[in-house]
Formats: sequence, structure tokens, C-alpha cells
Amino acid sequence: MATAARVSMATVAARAGVSGQTVSRVVNGSPRVDPDTRARVEAAMSELGYRPHRAARALRTGRSHTIGLVVTTLATVGNSRMLQSTAEAAAERGYALTVVTAADGLDAAFARLADQGVDGAVVLNEASALVPAATLPPGLHLVVVDARAGAGATVVHSDHFAGARAATQHLLALGHETVHHLAGPEESFAAVERERGWRDALAAAGRTPPAVARGDWSAESGFAAAPALGPATAVFCANDQMALGLLRAVAESGRTVPADVSVVGFDDIPEAANFLPPLTTVRQDFAALAQQAVTALIAAVEGDGTATDPAVPVVVPTRLVERASTARR
Repeated sequence: MATAARVSMATVAARAGVSGQTVSRVVNGSPRVDPDTRARVEAAMSELGYRPHRAARALRTGRSHTIGLVVTTLATVGNSRMLQSTAEAAAERGYALTVVTAADGLDAAFARLADQGVDGAVVLNEASALVPAATLPPGLHLVVVDARAGAGATVVHSDHFAGARAATQHLLALGHETVHHLAGPEESFAAVERERGWRDALAAAGRTPPAVARGDWSAESGFAAAPALGPATAVFCANDQMALGLLRAVAESGRTVPADVSVVGFDDIPEAANFLPPLTTVRQDFAALAQQAVTALIAAVEGDGTATDPAVPVVVPTRLVERASTARR
């Protein structure tokens, strides 16, 4: 049986009423295409069943159109959501995604990516702290998620500081004398920034911050840390999973949320609205975070003049979502 001929770019261009160069720009994810024109070209591709030939494109452009994602773990909710969002953002730009772990160190992870010929990599969260000490293979472009500017690469992060400050201000506005904090790991950039936002809000209100309780992002650690919070009436938790553990601990102690203790989390995981009670939390926009990271990385890879200044981090806003786990004191 004869094999159907591969649809060419010229055929797509004729169907869409554009030049072959415009089709090429759409295929390669160039931002220099008018949105209406891009939609027309993509519609023509869909109608004709056009599929870019990745190997031929790599020979033509000198790029593999594959980016890497480096993680230390995918067990955390934040990392797993970022994996999904990054894969979707890369696919929208015509790039494939390959995932490696930093279990053997970042140098080994970068070496594996270089062997696979990726054009660049996004480094996530906990792995980001390892970047300054790592050796970057020549030609491997890098974007780091959740790190301080000056990490030797473009940095993208959520506004952890402002989100934590808003959460703390919300609890103080409800009449609580102070707000306790269930913090994340000390080596985590996100945890440090959220703790800093909490401290800033308390200082602005003339309150002395109570001693910090600390967990490892897991619900189990939130449950275990509850005794260290004492008779707190308001707790800002550095993530929703630890808040879940705290809700269980409060219930088992005979107290109730929010009548006795108001609790705020961070992340707004999909399950947060179904906690008992539904959790007030700070929403991270993981899709926007991934889009910013992938956009910055591809701009650096393609050298189209839109690359982000590595000295200036890209900061994605957060938003407080009020639910039933907080109440007036």
C-alpha cells in the first residue's frame, strides 16, 4: 500500500495565503508573527495534517528543538505541576521536553542533557540552589525557577514575598494579635521568601515574630510541627500540604478551624478548595510561571533579540484566595 506523501510547508503556505517564511516562523515558535496570521497558519496545518519533521528541522536550524527540565524530585506538588505546565508551554512553541533528575548532582544532569543535544534547560525549585556551584556545558542555555538573581542564568519566580505578606496581613486584619508561621525548608528560596514576607507584615504592624515552626513541605511534617506552634490562633503555612497536616492536628487536639485557629496556606493546589474546611491560601500561577520560563529560554536559544536580562528576575504575581479556614477573632 502506498504511503501518503508528507505535507510540505509550501502546501500549508498556499492554503493559509502566506509566505513559506511565515509558515517556518510559526513552526519554529517565533514571536514575530501576527496572532491572526499564526491562527490561520495553524488552522491550515490542522486541516492538511501537517507535522514538522523534527530531524530535518534540526539539520536546517542547528537546534534540536528540545529543552530539558532538571528536578531533584517530582514528589512535591509544586514540581509535578510545574512539569505539566512546562511540557504544555514547550509543546505550544513546537519544542519537545526531556526530564532529568539531579540525584547524582547538577553536573551529571547537565552532562546527560548535553549528550541528548538539548538546546537549553529549565531548572526547578530545589535544584536551583545547586546552580551556582555547577559547571554549565558550553552552549547550554539555562533558565532557573525559584532562585535569586545573579544565579548565572535568567531567573523566574513567583512573588512569594508579596503573597506571604498578603496572607499575614489578612490574618492580622481579622483581629489576631499575631500570626505564627509554619515554614518550609531553610535551603529553599521559596520558603525563605515566604518567611521574609511574613516577617515584613508583622514588623509593619508592630508585632514581634513568634518562633518559627518548620516542615519539609509534606502534610506529615505539618502534622508533626503542630505542637511547636503552641496555642496559636492564626497560622500562615508555607504551602497547602503542610496546612493539610496542621488541619488534622488541630482537629485531633479538640480545637476547630477557624473558630479556634485560622489557617492560611500557599500554592492553591486543586484539592485546597475541598479541605475541611476549604483552605484560604495564596495562589501560585504555575501555568504563567512555566510560560515565562519557557519563553525566556526559547528567546535565549533562538537569539531573536527578546532575551531577558539575567540581572533582572521575572516575577509572576500571586493572589490571596479567601475561603472558610479563616475567621474574625
